[in-house]
Amino acid sequence: MRCVFCKGTLEDKTSVFTIELGERIVVVRNVPSHVCSQCGEASFSDNVYRELEKLVDQLRNTITEVAIVNYLDKIA
Repeated sequence: MRCVFCKGTLEDKTSVFTIELGERIVVVRNVPSHVCSQCGEASFSDNVYRELEKLVDQLRNTITEVAIVNYLDKIA
């Protein structure tokens, strides 16, 4: 696979997914990703992205400022 930004080679690794929800922030660590060996940009499979959406929806109304979670702990 090739990076959509720089056309570098994508490698299977883990990365950090961060999203801002207004005044709140969700950080998800150890997310299975395709990471570009050239520019470092991370992308996610459709299945992983769907799981991230579910996880963020679960946390949306329960956090006050910042939530830091481990993907593998929450999905498994």
